[in-house]
Amino acid sequence: MTYETGRDLPFPLDPLTASVTPGTWELLRRMPKAELHLHLDGSVRPETALELARERGIDGDLDLAGMRDLLVAPAQCIDQAELLRAFDLPIRLLQHPDALYRVTAELVEDIAAEGTVYAEIRWAPALHVNQELGFEDGIAAVVAGARAGMADHPEVLIRLIAVALRSHTPETSVVVAQAAARFLDHGLAGFDVAGGEEAFPDPLDHAEAFAIARQAGLGITVHAGEWGGADQVRRALAVHPQRIAHGTPAGDDPALQRKLIEHGVTLDLCPTSNVQAGIVPRLADHPLRRLLRYAVPVTLSTDDRTVSDLTLVREYAR
Repeated sequence: MTYETGRDLPFPLDPLTASVTPGTWELLRRMPKAELHLHLDGSVRPETALELARERGIDGDLDLAGMRDLLVAPAQCIDQAELLRAFDLPIRLLQHPDALYRVTAELVEDIAAEGTVYAEIRWAPALHVNQELGFEDGIAAVVAGARAGMADHPEVLIRLIAVALRSHTPETSVVVAQAAARFLDHGLAGFDVAGGEEAFPDPLDHAEAFAIARQAGLGITVHAGEWGGADQVRRALAVHPQRIAHGTPAGDDPALQRKLIEHGVTLDLCPTSNVQAGIVPRLADHPLRRLLRYAVPVTLSTDDRTVSDLTLVREYAR
């Protein structure tokens, strides 16, 4: 059996990559790569999650196999809600600056191990605010973790994206944007709005936060097209993003493709995650190749390394 080299131990290839030769694996691993769509709370090592859970007395009866079952979502979820349940425990575990620092530094290590030379890690600071942890303290912990990871792995450059949530009030999004702007010179490079499009379809609800972020010099991205088809991707253009996270339905809309090209908007695509969430039925149906053929700017990312049980090398191989 052919194996891909993992961080600690080799693991067997999935059926989607069974025909990939060892030479191709090595080429993909060594090839300098960038990853622009990567969520921190979806990329926690199961071993670390187990340690953090035991330290905090959360789900204390779990072993490593049980932790993996909680953190890795099904390959094809019933709906996006099933996929998002895999984030519940990581968010509970990342309510302390030490945990945010550690998980960020470890993610940088994992990124560097597969030949990625540039990555942007995103997370929602508002999900990590409590009586002991304010917005700025949480952001500072992630910034410090990224710096520590880069110090150990100078071959990789990390930048951070602060995410506001559609389901939160516009006022909360403003606070996120303002806090993120204060870390502009410390590796925080972008502002994003993500979350349930079905209940909160209009990103312009957060127009003030986008304006604050843009004026401060942060790059603008927005999650769109996980629900509602191409119309949701069109709506996202109203906030004048440089990039759109997902945007998958644009693959079936030539007029929208022309708009994306005209406005210079890049789609940060995550094919495996899109299959997992039911946005496309199978990888063969994903529009990545079609978008490339039509000259729409795209990037390739994992979205959530642990939730999708994925590495960037495997995503390229698929």
